[in-house]
Amino acid sequence: MQVALVGITGYAGMVLYQLLRQHPEVDGINLYDHKLTENEKLSKMVPAFYADSTEVQPYSPDVIMADNQMVFFATSAGVTSQLSRPYIAAGFPVIDLSGDLRLNDEDEYQRWYHKPSASRQAMTQAHYGLADFESAAGTKYVANPGCYATATLLGLAPLIQHDLIDLDTIIVDAKSGTSGAGKNPAQSTHFTQANDNLQIYKPNQHQHIPEIMLELQSWNHHVKAIQFMTTLIPITRGIMSTIYAKVKPGVDGDQINQAYEETYNDKSFVNYMGEHLPDIKQVVGTNNCNIGVVYNPVTNTVMADSVIDNLLKGAAGQAVQNFNQMFNYKETSGLELQTFLP
Repeated sequence: MQVALVGITGYAGMVLYQLLRQHPEVDGINLYDHKLTENEKLSKMVPAFYADSTEVQPYSPDVIMADNQMVFFATSAGVTSQLSRPYIAAGFPVIDLSGDLRLNDEDEYQRWYHKPSASRQAMTQAHYGLADFESAAGTKYVANPGCYATATLLGLAPLIQHDLIDLDTIIVDAKSGTSGAGKNPAQSTHFTQANDNLQIYKPNQHQHIPEIMLELQSWNHHVKAIQFMTTLIPITRGIMSTIYAKVKPGVDGDQINQAYEETYNDKSFVNYMGEHLPDIKQVVGTNNCNIGVVYNPVTNTVMADSVIDNLLKGAAGQAVQNFNQMFNYKETSGLELQTFLP
């Protein structure tokens, strides 16, 4: 298959390009950038690909749809909200790694992203691609989930779907490495600020909150809110989402364990580890989500520890997983990856 990739200069785009180059079903990759007016060598735009002579082309939806069978967008927020219309109108397959079409309401998008939104019609036609629960088979436009959303939703799913917790008690303490902030420099990600430091940011304002809520409410419409906090930690890659909730009366550790085992028994990329709490290094370099759960009968509190690589399971890896589902390829194609060691 010939595929297009728009947005190669960001971290997610770089990692996605690496995955697509080794995907057994991808015959060729055309690269495009909406900031270009003429072709430019990839090696010049992204020095990490210094030996790659591929030409990056100026963005053109007509050219993309004529020369490719589908397109990935690895662009910043606010881009595909303005560029998605011709693809949706043509029924051309798109996998969008940005957050622009993850929500279904213009006002909500503008409230959380502070940018002009796509049309409501476009938003409602996009499929929210939480790949381990919402198959992209038969869809044309996939809104790839956010990294925090992926880790949090996979950690919470068995508790919500099996109705095991008091829905008013959900607290999420999520931590991410600096690559989650993207390539643009900021004071918080400057080495002297991030190194040897922990920084809480966007308290109760992170843009992944509304997509988390939409998916939780699709599982149980009684979910009204969650307490969600994000912390920047001094590592390059990885997310740990630590989730706390009070269990319902009569719920015990065995029921919780059974719910996680039943939910993830047949999932290729989610590993339930029981009371063994995973760490970030176990998943960096892979498309896996590892989850451990501990129940405290004294406080009637369950804690789930969910870890992912934010650039793979939280972005490019899940995009390829959605690609495999969309085109009926083996779900693990191009994603049989090994953890980075040491």
